[in-house]
Amino acid sequence: MKNRKAISLVTGCVLAIIFALMMFAFQVRQTDTVVVTTFGKYSSSITEPGLYWRMPWPIQKVHRFDKRLQNFERVFEQTSTKDAINILVTVFGGWKVAEPRLYLESLNGDKLKAEAALEPLIRNSKNAVIGQHQFSDIISTNDASIQFDQIEAAILAGVKEKAASSYGIDVEFVRIKQLGLPESITTKVMDRMRAERETRVRQFQAEGEKEARVIRSRADNEANRILAEANAKAIEIEGEAEAEASKYYEVLEQNPDLAIFNFRRNALENSLKDRTTLIIDSQTTPFNLLKSNSTNGSVSVVPAPEK
Repeated sequence: MKNRKAISLVTGCVLAIIFALMMFAFQVRQTDTVVVTTFGKYSSSITEPGLYWRMPWPIQKVHRFDKRLQNFERVFEQTSTKDAINILVTVFGGWKVAEPRLYLESLNGDKLKAEAALEPLIRNSKNAVIGQHQFSDIISTNDASIQFDQIEAAILAGVKEKAASSYGIDVEFVRIKQLGLPESITTKVMDRMRAERETRVRQFQAEGEKEARVIRSRADNEANRILAEANAKAIEIEGEAEAEASKYYEVLEQNPDLAIFNFRRNALENSLKDRTTLIIDSQTTPFNLLKSNSTNGSVSVVPAPEK
């Protein structure tokens, strides 16, 4: 009996402690930010995780908000560019609670109310920014002319300060998710894009032809330079050969008999290049040079019969 009473007493104490903790303490998780109000008035904001004390309700109330990044997205909406072309744009963004007190007081800490408040801010900023840009800044065959990054940065700048000062929300990014064209202007836009593409094709062709002319001109200049150097070298060699030959001509002019002998020897060598049998008069020039040798390794000389 005493054991049962002791157990009951311990159990009652544990339950009392648990009840007291539930009434006088609360836990803040890693993903939470908390605002504590006293009789409906703001008391404190808590962003660090841990166990905290409070007065029981209705004296104090704990309001919990998720401090992680929240996604925001809306459906296609039509807007106009600076050159009066209608396009359909879908944007999405990421936001989180930056000032818990202002978030509670302005939106009652309601996520749906927060998104409802962000929607007109993002829409107005998007329309204003796109209205300052040409259609070719958004959709173009030339990648270099597209200004997506600048447009998205400008939309974010138009939303960020207002969301922070009015609702305690930090909008971290705004992106263009999808673009579309109304059916009524699709043909017009496609024709315009085709014209832009043809213009770029002509530009590339002109640049290619210009580069080809430059390359051909360089090749012609190089070929002319090489030919000029070759001709100069040939003239130089020819001049050296003529100078060398003139030395031999001077010797031959001084020795006519030597010149005649060399002429006949060269003629004899040319006629005896192949294995040949000749029947000739031994007095015939230049074969009279062989008169002392009637037999040669490759030529047989047979004197002609006497008349």
